[in-house]
Amino acid sequence: MRAEDTKMFAEAAESGRIVAAQLAANASVVAQAAKRLRMTPPTAALICGRGSSDNAGVFARYMIETEVGVLTSPMPLAVSSVYGRKPSVPGSLCLAISQSGKSPDLVAAAAAAKAGGAFVIALVNVEGSPLSQVADLTIPLRAGPELSVAATKSFIASLSAAAHLIAEWSGDAALRQGLERLPELIDAAWTQDWSAALPALTQATNLYVVGRGVGFGVAREAALKLKETCGLHAEAFSTAEVRHGPMALVKTGFPVLLLPQSDATRDDAEDLAADFARRGAKVFFAGATQAPGVVALPTVTAAHPALEPILLIQSFYRLAATLSTARGFDPDSPPYLNKVTETV
Repeated sequence: MRAEDTKMFAEAAESGRIVAAQLAANASVVAQAAKRLRMTPPTAALICGRGSSDNAGVFARYMIETEVGVLTSPMPLAVSSVYGRKPSVPGSLCLAISQSGKSPDLVAAAAAAKAGGAFVIALVNVEGSPLSQVADLTIPLRAGPELSVAATKSFIASLSAAAHLIAEWSGDAALRQGLERLPELIDAAWTQDWSAALPALTQATNLYVVGRGVGFGVAREAALKLKETCGLHAEAFSTAEVRHGPMALVKTGFPVLLLPQSDATRDDAEDLAADFARRGAKVFFAGATQAPGVVALPTVTAAHPALEPILLIQSFYRLAATLSTARGFDPDSPPYLNKVTETV
């Protein structure tokens, strides 16, 4: 099987077009949501999601905290769905992210947050889903049907929808301008050749994926996709936390993928890449780097730093689909997984 023949490859390649259509179609509802959030500023924000949607929520969390300054936390879904507890969260925002909008624990958590006083916004691909019915307002992802079990275009659509909402909420003119160029940059990111990583990763058994800040969510997403589609034990860490213990496992030949963005966290990523290389690790760094012994993977430049993670994960998806088939897997049908996981 060739990567180019998989649904994962084809669906990921659609992401630029999907984001362009989404940004245009959602202008009115996003403006409505942003107006509500400005008129009644939330005291805190909660994020609900599972799997790739949970990783999108990490991106949204950092965006909210850095752009708007509202303390944001992931919501533990089992507290509502298993333990039956309702949080007291008056005046807060609950941002619930889902492709299907039908996982029972996610719907229960959003409903509990709403009953506890939160304003619930759903970012969901299936309009009219149970999650949409619970939410006070729905921002459609508009990714269309996604047939591959491995989420790609719906994940990127989740990131762009979150960034759109936060740009309008914060009134950040530079972020708004960055969103205007985002679809064409996503298309450019898809053409980036990360095949330099293939020889090391085809035979690998373990891998670290490292990011920080607004990029940590895509590091988690990349690690998840490597598990799902490549049968590769990949773990995601921030550039800070990997130094607290996990660094002890990094020895000669250990592969590390760093996904930094061009903000205040980049220098730390460069320093870490050099440190990994000194230990003998096989280090792949997304973007130009001066770190000796590190393999630089080509990236798209001239994007708003907060939007760079979207471009990095798009380039990664092409690598992941190719790596999956090189390791003898079918990325469209990972073993033991279903497209919709209805956890309770």
